[in-house]
Amino acid sequence: MNDIHRLTYLKIALIVVGVIFIIGIYPLMMIWPSGWSWNTNHSDYPLMIIGVYATLGVFLIIAARNPLAHLSLIWFTVWSSVVHGGIMAVQAFVYPEHHGHLLGDVPALLIVAIVLAVLTSGASTAGASQPAT
Repeated sequence: MNDIHRLTYLKIALIVVGVIFIIGIYPLMMIWPSGWSWNTNHSDYPLMIIGVYATLGVFLIIAARNPLAHLSLIWFTVWSSVVHGGIMAVQAFVYPEHHGHLLGDVPALLIVAIVLAVLTSGASTAGASQPAT
């Protein structure tokens, strides 16, 4: 994959992930709570998660316009997804009632991290050889 294509795919991935973060998390928590919602009792946790991820989603969509100008945000998304997914994976193994997350939000976060990391690595090296616009 050449650098131009990688940058184009990165822009698409940022938009797709951003839209999923904005409008996809809540329905997944409602439809498949055992794989997407950690606290099913009457808690403010789901609203907090939705608020944080929806905000991140908006900024990822903005970053898609010029990803090379927003590398720190993209790498924050990569590493925070790895950390969040890793912590949830450990908790899902420790607490049997949360095993469903090993098929839900844990792999989803790790996929987001891998896709953005691979595309950003190639795109950032492509941008280093081109003048800024």
